[in-house]
Amino acid sequence: MKILVFIKQVPDTDDVRLDPKTGNLRRDGVKSMMNPLDANAVEAALQLKAKHGGTVSVVTMGLPQAEEALKKALGMGCDEAFLLSDRPFGGADTLATAYVLSKAAEKIGDFDLILFGRHAVDGDTAQTGPAVAAYLGIPQITLASSIEVEDGWVYCDRNLGEVRQRVRAKLPAAVTVCGEINKPRYATPINIMRAQKKPRTTWNAADLGCDTSRTGMAGSPSSTKKVFEPEKRNANTVYFTGEASEIARAMVDALRAEHLI
Repeated sequence: MKILVFIKQVPDTDDVRLDPKTGNLRRDGVKSMMNPLDANAVEAALQLKAKHGGTVSVVTMGLPQAEEALKKALGMGCDEAFLLSDRPFGGADTLATAYVLSKAAEKIGDFDLILFGRHAVDGDTAQTGPAVAAYLGIPQITLASSIEVEDGWVYCDRNLGEVRQRVRAKLPAAVTVCGEINKPRYATPINIMRAQKKPRTTWNAADLGCDTSRTGMAGSPSSTKKVFEPEKRNANTVYFTGEASEIARAMVDALRAEHLI
């Protein structure tokens, strides 16, 4: 079984910076990490590999520093890694990103399953996985809270609040996973050492045969009108003392005074 996992390196939530001119997130020189839900996708792939055999290839698009996320995935147990990095890829929205990722999937070829985290914490669109599936013309399952493969089909549970679905798709297929699906393993010291010897490949737009009018900002039909940091306000803390009933009355009076109730 050949599984591809597409991951993303996202800014650390404590170190988010914006480009004042473009409104885009600044990724150069910013502390980053693997998108948390992508780690769930990697774990799901490794569990399927342990059960069915085969290989797990991890792929990411980004600046050269995105290789750190690939190293973590290799340390978790993935077999090979691919970095998609080129200037024409910069500033891509989800559609342009999905186009490049689909070209990478085509170049790798002969895959049975593609896994994604449900969404990335820096964008929260949940669009890239489904868009890649659409480009490749393969079935897709989103919001998977479990995943099994049997007789050429992938079976998933989908937790939709009050509704729980059991669905299946014919392989090859794409699946986006939720955080509840598993608990990602840590990269062990021995696997980190082994990761240094695992194959890592870097591809640019020419390597993938990309039409650069469909990549990066040139291929992004969506645009950000304005991004700004919210104005910081000083929080005024009010302390209430007395008996429980007195505190309750005082809190209600304070909320009414602010027209909050």
